[in-house]
Amino acid sequence: MYNLARAGAPWYEHLTDSVRALGDAAREWQIADQKAAVLEADVELLRRNLNEGKILVHGPQDSGWDAKPRQRGPHEHAVFDLQKIYMDHRHLTRRWYEHAASMFAAGAAWAVARVRAGEQPDACLFPLDEDHRPVPGSCRIEDLGPYAGARDLAAAYERLISMEASAEFGEELAGRDYVSDHEAGEMFDAWEHARGLAGAAYAYGLLAERALQFVLLGPKETHRKQLAEARAAEQAGGTR
Repeated sequence: MYNLARAGAPWYEHLTDSVRALGDAAREWQIADQKAAVLEADVELLRRNLNEGKILVHGPQDSGWDAKPRQRGPHEHAVFDLQKIYMDHRHLTRRWYEHAASMFAAGAAWAVARVRAGEQPDACLFPLDEDHRPVPGSCRIEDLGPYAGARDLAAAYERLISMEASAEFGEELAGRDYVSDHEAGEMFDAWEHARGLAGAAYAYGLLAERALQFVLLGPKETHRKQLAEARAAEQAGGTR
């Protein structure tokens, strides 16, 4: 199994690997979503020159609609069928990209919070839902004091939660039995704003990953001093 830290490495190296693995997973889904977008765009009717040639089709019945030969455009049908396939594929990749990016953002934030609380986790911890899928928690990171990237991190967080709120609002409106014209406009505006949710979560995860390295400076220095003291004690014992 691929692992950056050796088995006996300090806890913070394994924690770093855990967060990095979440980022790599989100990046895989990001690439998949980008490729799915290209496939979907390739079959947009406005971008295609459809061959208007026709075939004749009829069914095995002696009477009825299918009994009479009628025209069908094979190229047109192929494009429509592919459009449906690629649209469904894009919906799937986008959904999993959003989930993986949210996991990355939440995992990095969780790691920062645990380290600041004085804990020494060696991996990010997530609860499972009823389908045994990990559930991302809060992405909020409290005041980091003198951290130089704190302002960018806070701005990225505000952007992320704004998109999350828009997505939830859009879903709430879509779930109503009746949606007025005004509400329909609000729903589409909310979805448009939330379209970049996956990218915003991934960008926030990258910034939170950097913040993790900042809060790990103290534990790393403590570990270095402990190793130095242990070596000094060992050398002193050997000279007796």
